[in-house]
Amino acid sequence: MENQIKGIHHITAIAGNAKRNVKFYTETLGLHLVKKTVNFDDPNTYHLYYGDKTGAPGTILTFFPWEGITAGRRGARQATEIGYSIPQGSLDFWQKRMEDHNIIHNKVAEKFGEQYLTVLDPDGLKLELTVAKNADSRTGWETNEIKAENAIKGFHNITITTNKMEPTAKILTDVFGYKLLEQNVNRARFITDTVENANIVDLVEVAGEIAGHVAGGSVHHVAFRVSDEKTLMEYREKIEALGLHITDKIDRNYFYSLYFREPGGVLFEIATDNPGFDVDEPADELGTHLMLPAQYESNREAIEKNLPQLY
Repeated sequence: MENQIKGIHHITAIAGNAKRNVKFYTETLGLHLVKKTVNFDDPNTYHLYYGDKTGAPGTILTFFPWEGITAGRRGARQATEIGYSIPQGSLDFWQKRMEDHNIIHNKVAEKFGEQYLTVLDPDGLKLELTVAKNADSRTGWETNEIKAENAIKGFHNITITTNKMEPTAKILTDVFGYKLLEQNVNRARFITDTVENANIVDLVEVAGEIAGHVAGGSVHHVAFRVSDEKTLMEYREKIEALGLHITDKIDRNYFYSLYFREPGGVLFEIATDNPGFDVDEPADELGTHLMLPAQYESNREAIEKNLPQLY
């Protein structure tokens, strides 16, 4: 299974105020700020990575926080909901926590036999805290207020809203090796058995839905996981053979990437496990330093001066 897609690698979204973003994800949700760096194309903007202790694939949610960005709008041709896995018995804890912190949330609901709590982050990004049917053995990041019995474990699923399901489904099944697990009305759940967690994609077909607008509070892209660069380039050949435009291999310091738009319009990335987040700072110091891509290191002083304070 080493030469196959192994579920979700990471998900990248767009935020507004960086300090507010850090406060919500590290304090309210209790995630680990694994990496504090800058946007490769805009060094005056942070690129923030949140996950578990080591930043394991399948746990990492990343943000580009652009101060003053307009609000996005959920719609078709978008990844619209990010599903997190939470421990059995923790829903009451999370519901009370959202109430105590005045976070917008819905009542607990159920789909495909799993209970979940919908939460909106400060920019309106839609999150679902889900108690998975299958036991999730991953260990979440603990904080003073959120202990292991309640801590978020990592991704459970990603939901994509589309006008027509079939073209996107064919990428999942024919190229990525997913299979249809179950379907309920216009929502279909696809899963890969190459990994035990972060391995679900839900497709929601809404024929008349207008396209969403990707901006603040929106998912920018969804990255799928492969073991290494050799496998990455094998997938490049497969996707290019379908007539889809796909980028050359890009070095993102912590993984190597390819990007393409699937036929439904969502930006997909394929990313490698290697080299990992400890390539430029010790594992026990992850997220404590501002790490810059090599091309920006000579401008560190100016970049640090321009970046907003996070705490």
